[in-house]
Amino acid sequence: MAFNDLAQQQDQPGIHKSRDYFHNLIKGEIEKGIPSSRIVLGGFSQGGSISIFAGLTSPSPLAGIFGLSSYLLLGESLPSLLTQEIRAANSSTPIFMGHGDVDPLVKPEWGAETAKKLKALGWKVDFNVYRGLDHSADPKEMDDLEKWLGERLPAQG
Repeated sequence: MAFNDLAQQQDQPGIHKSRDYFHNLIKGEIEKGIPSSRIVLGGFSQGGSISIFAGLTSPSPLAGIFGLSSYLLLGESLPSLLTQEIRAANSSTPIFMGHGDVDPLVKPEWGAETAKKLKALGWKVDFNVYRGLDHSADPKEMDDLEKWLGERLPAQG
C-alpha cells in the first residue's frame, strides 16, 4: 500500500476521539501545574502515529513529539485542522521520528513521507533510519531518543 492510500483505510472518527482524549490528558496535566513546555507526546507504531497527530493539532505548545515506526494519520486533512491558534501553539514544536529500514508493518517510506510532509508544512523533523531494524526498537534508536528528550526536557533543580 502506498503512503497516499493510507487515508482511505483510516477511522477518522476514532482518530479524532483519540486525539481529543490526548488533548484532555494534556489539559489535565496543565491544570495540575505541569507547564505544557514540559510535556512530550510520543509512542511506538499506532501510539506514535496518534501522538504525532494529537501533538500537531494540540492547542497547547508542547516540548516535543516523537513517533517510532509511525506515520502521519489523516495527512490529507491535516492542513484544514491547523487553525491559526493551533499553528501558533505548535508550529515550532520539534519532532523526532525513528524507523527501521526493513519494517514490514509500517513501511519505512511511510515514515519518510510523513517527515517530508511535515517539513513541507514547516515543522522541524529529525527523521532517523535504523539499518536492519524491523517493527521493533533498537538500542541506538533509544539512545538517540534519550538524547533528543534530554534536549527538550533538561533537568530542573
